[in-house]
Amino acid sequence: MIREGLRMMLEAHGVQVVGEAGDGAEAVAVAAASHPDVVLMDLRMPGIDGVEATRRIVSAGLADVVALTSFDEDELVAGALRAGAVGFLLKTVDAAGLVDAVHRVAAGEGVLDPRVTRRALSAMTSAEPAASAPPIGLSELTEREREVLAAMREGLSNAQIAARLFISLPTVKTHVSNVLSKLGAESRTHAVSLVTGVPLSR
Repeated sequence: MIREGLRMMLEAHGVQVVGEAGDGAEAVAVAAASHPDVVLMDLRMPGIDGVEATRRIVSAGLADVVALTSFDEDELVAGALRAGAVGFLLKTVDAAGLVDAVHRVAAGEGVLDPRVTRRALSAMTSAEPAASAPPIGLSELTEREREVLAAMREGLSNAQIAARLFISLPTVKTHVSNVLSKLGAESRTHAVSLVTGVPLSR
């Protein structure tokens, strides 16, 4: 029923749904067969859970993964972050938020719901004290790149960052690319995880 509801919301807004899966193993198989741009992954599934399915899909380069989670799944969200998910949404997300997230991830952005991500990153920091140490490359960021990184940590989209900092969207994309390169991060989510608990002001 949940999958059917998601399909209806997406298709009603022009997003093509190329496959569905009832468990993690099937999700990996469907992704391999259909080569989607984005996978919406429930983290709690029978058999192979969403975290392991995410790891397999990302490591094989099959698609970008957006994790769907509940408020009580911080540990699973942290696992999905380590597995390479590029976004996190609550299962209660409305149609507009869901469609916007799919389009943003398909365009190369990350989607970080602050209500989910801050708690998950905090849990990761508590479990891994070394994660709070400044990452190599942070000192190389310019003041503007630090501002962009701070906005990314808040879960802002490129458009929202552009509006906040009064700069153009292409300029934001350039700054984001520079931040990822200097931090050695594979994605926006990875970059945010590297600086959790680390002050960004000089």
